[in-house]
Amino acid sequence: MINNIKCIIDARNIDKIYKNGAEELKVLDDVTLKVWQGDFTAILGPSGSGKSTLMNILGCLDLPTSGQYNLDDLDVLTAGENQLATIRNQKIGFVFQKFNLLPRLNAVQNVMLPLLYRGVDEDEARETAREKLTVLGLDDRLNHRPNELSGGQQQRVAIARAIVGSPNLVLADEPTGNLDSKSSRDAINIFKELNRHGHTIVIITHDAEVAEQVDKVFYIRDGKINETGG
Repeated sequence: MINNIKCIIDARNIDKIYKNGAEELKVLDDVTLKVWQGDFTAILGPSGSGKSTLMNILGCLDLPTSGQYNLDDLDVLTAGENQLATIRNQKIGFVFQKFNLLPRLNAVQNVMLPLLYRGVDEDEARETAREKLTVLGLDDRLNHRPNELSGGQQQRVAIARAIVGSPNLVLADEPTGNLDSKSSRDAINIFKELNRHGHTIVIITHDAEVAEQVDKVFYIRDGKINETGG
């Protein structure tokens, strides 16, 4: 029963308005959505629909102009900046379209970072990072830097970094946008496997083929959202 499943994302009546002098641009308009523990969800919309702005709010990278947002039972809008930083580090794993890997660090070092920020012992962080990368098929690429990896391999490193701290939620922003068809399928299959192992996954995408792979889809257009599927 859904009543026995924890609500991870509870966003209600979210507006986001950007001001430029006297002009106002409403990017999000009365957005309400819920994501439950164990969901495999996509937010699908064209360029300029507001989906990246919504991801920034869901990921506690930005705050709405108005509305309510609870993440894993925490009222985000009353949290201080230090608390928000802790939420981003411990409760959310981020996967970005451009990977956002540090070029001077190898795969293991990139994946270790979220654990080091938590204060985890370096040896323990390194071993955990190696384990995650090995699970994702990169055991022969542990010491390679990003420029020595293919796009698909870089995305796997980014996914390993996102899940290394066992977050309650994985947010993936256009995770297949810079990948070829095979690497895109591989990435989606990795997300499916993570979901089977209990991770709550939200993929932000413009690609309907990606959205077809998930259990629930929220459609966003002109800052408004509606739900269909699963």
